[in-house]
Amino acid sequence: MVETSLLVRANLSATAVATVVLEVTAPDLPTTPAFNIPIANSVASGTITLRAGSDRTITMHAYDAGGVETHRGSVTIDVHPGANAMVSLVLMPLTGEIPIEVTLGSFTVTVAPTTVGTLTVGDTITLTASILDANGNPVAGQVVWATLAPTIVTVVSTGQQTGRVTAVGSGETGLVAAYGGVAAQTTFAVSSDPALPRLLNTQYSPPTGSTINVPGGGDFQAALNNAQPGDQIVLEAGASYTGPFTLPVKGGAGWIIIRTSTPDAELPAEGQRMKPSYAALLPKIVTPNGGAAIQTAPGAHHYRFIGVEVAVADGVTANNGLVLFGDGSPAQFALSQVPHDLILDRTYIHGNATGNLSRCVGLNSAASAVIDSYLSECHAQGSDAQAIAGWNGPGPFKIVNNYLEGSGENVMFGGANPAIANLIPSDIEIRRNHFFKPLAWRASGAWTVKNLLELKLGRRVLIQGNIFENCWADAQTGFALVFWSANESGPTTWAQTSDVWVRENIIRHVGAGLQLTDKGDFPALPVARVRFDNNLWLDVSTSWSQQFGHLFQIASNTGRLTAISFHHQTGFADTTLITIAAGATQQFQFVDNIVTHATYGIKSDDAGDGIPSLDLHMPGWRFAGNVVIGAPSASFPADNFYPALLGDVGFVDAAAGDYRLASTSPYKSQATDGTDPGVDFTALLFWTNGVDQ
Repeated sequence: MVETSLLVRANLSATAVATVVLEVTAPDLPTTPAFNIPIANSVASGTITLRAGSDRTITMHAYDAGGVETHRGSVTIDVHPGANAMVSLVLMPLTGEIPIEVTLGSFTVTVAPTTVGTLTVGDTITLTASILDANGNPVAGQVVWATLAPTIVTVVSTGQQTGRVTAVGSGETGLVAAYGGVAAQTTFAVSSDPALPRLLNTQYSPPTGSTINVPGGGDFQAALNNAQPGDQIVLEAGASYTGPFTLPVKGGAGWIIIRTSTPDAELPAEGQRMKPSYAALLPKIVTPNGGAAIQTAPGAHHYRFIGVEVAVADGVTANNGLVLFGDGSPAQFALSQVPHDLILDRTYIHGNATGNLSRCVGLNSAASAVIDSYLSECHAQGSDAQAIAGWNGPGPFKIVNNYLEGSGENVMFGGANPAIANLIPSDIEIRRNHFFKPLAWRASGAWTVKNLLELKLGRRVLIQGNIFENCWADAQTGFALVFWSANESGPTTWAQTSDVWVRENIIRHVGAGLQLTDKGDFPALPVARVRFDNNLWLDVSTSWSQQFGHLFQIASNTGRLTAISFHHQTGFADTTLITIAAGATQQFQFVDNIVTHATYGIKSDDAGDGIPSLDLHMPGWRFAGNVVIGAPSASFPADNFYPALLGDVGFVDAAAGDYRLASTSPYKSQATDGTDPGVDFTALLFWTNGVDQ
């Protein structure tokens, strides 16, 4: 609201009065402020600021030099917006209470910016309103904010003229800032697509400082302790260094490089993947027991490893983690303790053939990357094991161009409660990795197998250009991808997986494709904004998981899964297309895909195949432009295509695995966006070329 200043004058005798005290009271004031007004030239004066829409009672007490009250009077003032401006009140002499109404000057209201543009669901921004008087001068006052569509944006006042706006649903709407019957409006568009991550720059910068050579048998920890930002530590190729080694905290922000003595020309170039065949050219950092080979001091930062091998010594039967960036325990409970700017570049990290290794790399850090590396023999029996896992670091994380073996989950975020309040691992880039479980593990049954990628806790995750290969029923049912929000033991009520974009990936030879659920033992925020584009799902079948063969399985037990969408998928499963395990999923879309109906199609336990299950469990669903092979068209939505057999689709050469549409296909260019339904194979091959080599 607009404020006005009232000039208060007290006409008294300067010789008779030493002090004038004003007290201002109002219903919304918790205390009664009092202040003195000086006397000059027989006139005591001061200024009081009043807000429009409020009222104030002003009482004046005048005292003589001896402190005896000589006068008392009061006035009640109501302040209204209107057309007039200045107000001057003479309070003394008064003998009782006098009501006065005050009218403010004319004004205009504006909001900046006038058009916000497109937000993503979950975004929060602050808007500022301005109030100008008739002369164009800014006026302070309390603005009232209102949203025209609370299902799209909400707003709360954060100051007299600022409001915090949160996008909560997709669509277009406006927001109003008003004062005294005058209002201004700004407009919004809100998208339900996932927000993309902030990407981490891992481009190599050559060292600028000294070179510290550590020969075989030398003191690597002393070199770490003595190195300064800008230095590089060179370890002897082929030599072994027995840990644990701790990366200490250094002043400054320059990088410390730890690398092999092998010349760059003999190693994979930057951007190319390390392989075990290079092991003879690498120094070997070894842990002799269950502890880490490499770990970090709290707050350690700016270390980059290039061309090193990290391993568990032969004969070690159990290890809890080889490379631990950050601390996943309650000891790391504040962001100030989190290590950051840590890179594993062209490294070979592995367990041994017979021992339990809980994880090859732990990412409980910030601004950390595993790139162009080879992680293998990360396995355990009777417990989870991962190639990479993190839960107590904020990110951003970059996992790009790696070979990743993990028996439990090849990569997992979540799995334990973060000790840092309100922390969610965020801004995660997972690109061009080969997620792989060796078939020898299936034959032997030696290791506990779950899935290939699991997100229990993550925000703004881009999963692009990966190959996910081999997953079978063991400790779980063989899903390739598992996404949910998990509050592991109760306190992490903020836990959420949200804003996940899965695109241009190949998923093959798995018992089931995707499980997406909000089921958990303790309350957490529901999964929201997960989108799939241009993914190829091959051999999703009961041969890998008896009684499964589900392409996609969705369970919204609380009815709060939101904005789950599938676009341009090509997928083949032998049991169900979509298994709806429970609940209601909001803003569900299934558009422009080529999939097999399989035995049961779109199925829930309490509704029939197709439209009945969609109506019951996917309120407001969109199902259009799809080619569903073998589906009963009478049970499915119109505006789709239902060929009886795979051969009726018109693939270029399905027998050879070429699932592009031939020029003679009846479904060529029939997607809702005018392109071919199913995967855009140009984009898919661009992103996955060479990933499994």
